[in-house]
Amino acid sequence: MAAAKKLMSVRRDWRERDVRVVLAALMVAVATVATIALFASQLQRTLVTSASSFLAADRQLEAENGRPIPESWLEQATERGLETGRMVQFSTMVFGADNFQLVSVKAVSNEYPLRGDIEIQRNAQGPRELVKRGPAPGEVWINPRLLRLLELEVGDSLEVGSRSLTVSGLLIREPDGGFRLSALAPRVMMHVDDVPSTGVIQEGSRVEFVYLFAGNETSLDAYYQWLQPRLEPSHEWESVRDGETFSRSLARAERFLLLGGSLAVLLAAVAVAVASRQYALSQRDTVALLKTLGLSGAGIGGLYLRRLALWGVTGIVGGLLVALPLYWLLTRILSELLERPVGFQLDPSALVPALLTALVSLFAFAYPPVRRLRNVPAMRVLRSQPGETGREALPDLVIAIAAVFGLVWMYAGELALVVSLLGGLALLLGALGLAGWLLVATLRRVRGGSNSWRLALVGLYRHRKASLSQIAVFAMTLMLAATLVLVRTSLLADWQAQLPDDAPNHFLINIAPDTVDEIDTFWQERGQPLDKLYPMVRGRLTELNGQPVKEAVSKDERIGALNRELNLTWMSELPGDNRIVEGNWFRQGQKDGVSVESELAAKLGLVLGDALTFTIGSEKVTETMTSIRTVQWDSMKPNFYMAFPPGGGLSDMPATWITSFYLPRDKKDALNEFSRRFPTVSVLEIDHIIDRIQEIVRQVTQAIEAILALILVAALVVMAAVVSATLRDRQREGALLRTLGGRQSLLVRSTMLEFALLGGFAGVLGVVAAEAAVWALQFRMFEGTFQWHWRVVLPIPLISAVVLALFGRWQLRPVLSVSPMLLLRRLE
Repeated sequence: MAAAKKLMSVRRDWRERDVRVVLAALMVAVATVATIALFASQLQRTLVTSASSFLAADRQLEAENGRPIPESWLEQATERGLETGRMVQFSTMVFGADNFQLVSVKAVSNEYPLRGDIEIQRNAQGPRELVKRGPAPGEVWINPRLLRLLELEVGDSLEVGSRSLTVSGLLIREPDGGFRLSALAPRVMMHVDDVPSTGVIQEGSRVEFVYLFAGNETSLDAYYQWLQPRLEPSHEWESVRDGETFSRSLARAERFLLLGGSLAVLLAAVAVAVASRQYALSQRDTVALLKTLGLSGAGIGGLYLRRLALWGVTGIVGGLLVALPLYWLLTRILSELLERPVGFQLDPSALVPALLTALVSLFAFAYPPVRRLRNVPAMRVLRSQPGETGREALPDLVIAIAAVFGLVWMYAGELALVVSLLGGLALLLGALGLAGWLLVATLRRVRGGSNSWRLALVGLYRHRKASLSQIAVFAMTLMLAATLVLVRTSLLADWQAQLPDDAPNHFLINIAPDTVDEIDTFWQERGQPLDKLYPMVRGRLTELNGQPVKEAVSKDERIGALNRELNLTWMSELPGDNRIVEGNWFRQGQKDGVSVESELAAKLGLVLGDALTFTIGSEKVTETMTSIRTVQWDSMKPNFYMAFPPGGGLSDMPATWITSFYLPRDKKDALNEFSRRFPTVSVLEIDHIIDRIQEIVRQVTQAIEAILALILVAALVVMAAVVSATLRDRQREGALLRTLGGRQSLLVRSTMLEFALLGGFAGVLGVVAAEAAVWALQFRMFEGTFQWHWRVVLPIPLISAVVLALFGRWQLRPVLSVSPMLLLRRLE
């Protein structure tokens, strides 16, 4: 027993190179996954916080029934540790300098905004500045265009109802100035305490009360659980993910971070698998000696379980000691890139994937071979004939696949992601099997010689099993890294296409039918052509298949579209950024039917053929749903839930027209001329929305670049681990070749060529599998269209070949610097 304990001593194990490789792989795996998980969690919080400025809070509660909510609701929020604020929004006429104008008023409390900043100017020529509070009581901030329309100066008085307020600044941008048709008129911001004295709000007035809430997600979710049973149909609880302006882009960014973390888990699992597998196979002699010393199979299994647990704990602790300083450094870099403070916040839940990845990979790949060895006679083990057949190793493969699937599923929680990645891996392994058979058949005919190419090809054939396993690991690593590169390329291209430099930043609404041509000519003459014009009719969806829609829809669904009028339109051509997902678009001359936006159709449970009844004024229009289409809400162009064919159910209804167009900042004065010439047309300026979205996209882009860099580093570490797994055998062969008179230059060229061939072959297989995975991810997770990425993927096999050739040269360092005899003695 004493001899057995000496064989399994920690000090003896530490001297073994394979043990050190396992520990290094564990530390790298834990450090990589933990750093990426922590960093991705921090990026997600940063992006959500930044995007929350679209609401001026983390959550908004809108009361569209013209009545404020009970004070007890706000008291409950305060008791739960939430910050609160409130706003009152309404439209009214204001007067100044003998002029009047319809405006959209936002009256805010002292706490507004809870998130984000207000951008103002103290005077027309003054610099812009960011402030954390709205105007004081008795003061008002107005849109710069309104200043010109009313011919006012900062410091003049503006009459709002029966109250005279002092214009103390110009309102440039408000954090929650989202794209709403209720904000058509120029904006005026005042203090909420001044509203009663204006006398504007009377019984029956159209007014909206909005309440702001900010705090941690746990408290917000708990408060909503308390609040939900008390909400009425006219109340709407909203987060930044519910908005149409940025929810899609934010969801894509979060999915990319999820993808990056999942790839880190897979890469870490591969690194630990390679190292632990090599360690397990190196323990054959030790197992044989333990059996000859009288240890039972169960005793050997217990020893190795404790040993693996020790290595696991050591690797985890060492990895965390590397990950935490690296995460702190990345948060500092992120603060500089985003030009805003980013706090060092440790999320314990983000460390769970790293711990589980290390332990599951270690026990799933290292213990099964040892477990089988304990049942093999000692003499067969000592003869290096452990009796391991493909059938006996099959359970190992099943365990490994289950472990990898479980790890990614645990981290991602999205079936589409898991299936896409593992489907790409399955395709890769299938292609590898076919390619391996062709490679062996081809290399069998190559004979040795003094030529470096011949030596490289003979080396590949001689190590065909090791070469195929290395190609498999290299190809998987390259596939995972290439998948992230390709998705990143597609996402950034998609975002840039959505918001080009000339994206529409103004909407014209309430255009009378008889002024459409005149307005189009007005902007054509000024070099700013309008986008497509659409007719617009306001109406409510009231019945579904002859039944009141609120009875037909599940009571569990809170659908804001049922509580307000919708913008309806007719069109003959499908907009370029819309896509039919069910049914067919209107045929030429078709006058019946209606096309419904896909998300609303899903919430309402609509199917093709359903009869939808709309109430427009005192009229009712019933049409059959003939198609479902996706709508790109963040395109900054007119979009509609419902679209009818020309000459259909809306043809006899009074309609106004809507359009969008791009207007440079230096041509803003044309808006004043336009407003004087067409006073009934409402102009909606959305420059600030585009600025905010572009800022978020810039942050997301930098986040993606950071995650990509970490994944590529992890990929290099995996490749280094795989190369080092065969280090001893290749160094022995190099020493023998030098002993037989081989020149150093021949040895270097042949080894580098051998590894370059491995890298190039693995690179080709990896990028093909990556394209397959990206094809699935683009459709299922990122809702995009797939395109081949030849310019991106073509350099990858070449880069892989160069990197692995350098790794091969690194393996030869001891062979070239130490005498062959001394090296052979060290390796024995």
